[in-house]
Amino acid sequence: MAKKEKNVNTEISPEQMKEQHRVDHVVQLIKNRYQTTKEEYEAAHQETASVEQNYGQNAKINTYEIDDQMETNAEVQQQKALVSKNILAENILKDQLQVLQTLSDSPYFGRIDIQEDDDQPETLYIGTASFIDSDNNFLVYDWRAPIASIYYNGTLGPVTYQTPMGAQKADLLKKRQFKIKHGTIQHMFDTNETVGDDILQAVLGEHSTAYMQNIVATIQKEQNAIIRDTESDLLLVQGVAGSGKTSTILQRIAFLLYHSRQELNADQIVLFSPNLLFSNYISAVLPSLGERNMRQVTLAEFFGQRLQGLHVETLFSRYESQQRAVADDDWHSAKSDPAIMQAVKQYYQQLTASQLQFTALSLGSEEVISENELRELYLAQPATMRPSHKIRRMQKYLHKKISAIIATAANSDQIQAEVASLTNEEYHDLMGRHEINQDIPDVATYLGQKLAEQHYAPIVDGIYNAFFVDFYAQYQAFLRSYLPAAVPAFSHRLEFHQIALDDCAPLLLLRDLLTEGGQNRSIQHLFVDEMQDYTPTQLLYLQHSFPKAKLTLLGDSEQVLFNPMQAPKELLTTLAQNLNAKNPRIVQLNKSYRSTQEITDFMKDLLPDGDEIQSFTRHGDLPELIITPDKVQGLAVLRSELNKIVNDEQVVALITKNKTEATTLYQRLRRELPVTLLDNADRSLPESGVVILPIYLAKGLEFDDVVAFDISRDNYPDTAAGILYTICSRAMHRLKLIVCGQPSPLLTQIAPEHYQIKRSLTS
Repeated sequence: MAKKEKNVNTEISPEQMKEQHRVDHVVQLIKNRYQTTKEEYEAAHQETASVEQNYGQNAKINTYEIDDQMETNAEVQQQKALVSKNILAENILKDQLQVLQTLSDSPYFGRIDIQEDDDQPETLYIGTASFIDSDNNFLVYDWRAPIASIYYNGTLGPVTYQTPMGAQKADLLKKRQFKIKHGTIQHMFDTNETVGDDILQAVLGEHSTAYMQNIVATIQKEQNAIIRDTESDLLLVQGVAGSGKTSTILQRIAFLLYHSRQELNADQIVLFSPNLLFSNYISAVLPSLGERNMRQVTLAEFFGQRLQGLHVETLFSRYESQQRAVADDDWHSAKSDPAIMQAVKQYYQQLTASQLQFTALSLGSEEVISENELRELYLAQPATMRPSHKIRRMQKYLHKKISAIIATAANSDQIQAEVASLTNEEYHDLMGRHEINQDIPDVATYLGQKLAEQHYAPIVDGIYNAFFVDFYAQYQAFLRSYLPAAVPAFSHRLEFHQIALDDCAPLLLLRDLLTEGGQNRSIQHLFVDEMQDYTPTQLLYLQHSFPKAKLTLLGDSEQVLFNPMQAPKELLTTLAQNLNAKNPRIVQLNKSYRSTQEITDFMKDLLPDGDEIQSFTRHGDLPELIITPDKVQGLAVLRSELNKIVNDEQVVALITKNKTEATTLYQRLRRELPVTLLDNADRSLPESGVVILPIYLAKGLEFDDVVAFDISRDNYPDTAAGILYTICSRAMHRLKLIVCGQPSPLLTQIAPEHYQIKRSLTS
């Protein structure tokens, strides 16, 4: 952590006055630019509205004169292009306004004085975005600019920083840090290293917010190395709770968008997040840095999109079933092992025609293409050809066949009778642009063709997606050969249109191999948060699905909820081996910043290797253990404690082990306290009161106050260390654990000096 050289925050020194004058000057220029840009934006908005109005009027013209129709169509297309162009210009100006608004409040947070070779020393100011005056002078440098890395990495003296032209050398003469709010310097001091303790103390001592904030002003050296890594094709980040790993990854995305502006956009980045609540919580970070949000998806959503028609089990439903000791699938380990993915590939390579599970393509009772015809067609392909190539050739043949069927049906009596009975609206919809261009010789045949295409659309879709192979039956056949005992459970779920999460990756891999599909080559970066809750097979399938993407995986092996706990180094080594990257990099973040030192010292005692976690020296109250004889008295204490905290704080988190416990406590408290119960479908936190949520929804979140209930022997046995550690690590400032009856054996691992007891067992 930074060593403070000179602190000028306790009084307004001449140097601080000088810096404040510069802030005032820069802020005024920013405000002037904001006003100019606002006027340009308003003018662009008016222009867009005017063009849209003209477009609407032209689109409503309805005449049957062919010349008028053609002229109207040309005008509509011209107006449409103008609308698109104006909206683009308007959005650019809107983004500029947002950046200027942010800068006007806090134009920068750092200053470096450097000297390169024999040149004159330069003073550079670092902020969330660049700001250039009318003479093209950089008054503020974007934190992502190559030279800004000196601020994060350099100590006074000779430094090296990377540029597009290679490594550059300079002497760092001064490094100064600011906390500026509403245009006023609140903290300012010089430092020799990275972000100083005073700035971190001020930032970390603030209250939690409904949305995660960017951390560009407090990025640490080890975090900066992750952010600016452009070489690794597999970046594994193991970070203890509160180490800032998620914040670091979001700053990394912002950096990559800046660094590769010409080749990369936000739509080419995908982040797998643990739940919808977390997705919303982090949604403000990139916009605050002037960037558009990347795509976000949960694992269940991703699989659900690829297995439409099936209800995909979520991580949370799996967790809940484990908590209730409902073990209807004893093959989790086998389906999580990378060996099953290799077995799927071998099974595919050895498939024979008799083993392929074909299914007829039908429309209701009409069998358009029979199963026998499909099998014969497959057998007619060259024997040496791979199954996927045979299926691809089948698709080409079947497409020609269905096109011929459609052409014949277009002139059938049945279809032509439908043509004759079309309403005016249906007629115009079918004719489309041809109604204006008049370029079809036989209108009746054309309309018959369109109706026949609509009729056989499900068959065309089935051919395109190779639905003539029953992929579920094929996977079932694979299981019979690889894991026969798992077949009944898979078949039972399938009857109810359900699928276990463990089956998704191997099933989809088999389908992708047979169809040569399922791969998105446009995605350049794939990020997975809470990697410890993914199985190796799931990560392997994500790597398969995005073959051109560089992978960044982050998590904490000791916050694992859905898989067996592993030591951090063991988890990282296993992942690196399984994913077989060409240029992997493993980074460990062992310093926790979120919680006070007292809370961090308490929670790390719960872990066998907790000594490796470093506490940040921000002090607060010792965690409280409130020990009560039973749940009845425990609930009374819970009501009393929550009432005390709610009077002082905006949001208090009551975090439970599972959904059942959360629901029960909500029912017991809702008549007396302002409580909100969250579930997997919720996307936002309440602004005040008590929020009750199960631990898996609290992943990645932080709260000023955290309360946990019934930390007893039965509820938190030795095996629940990861769960209790994760609950405790959500607390920033205060932590209370209420024990009902015999305390959890996990509490005996905690040093007595790391907590305070409020009540005794006999109270």
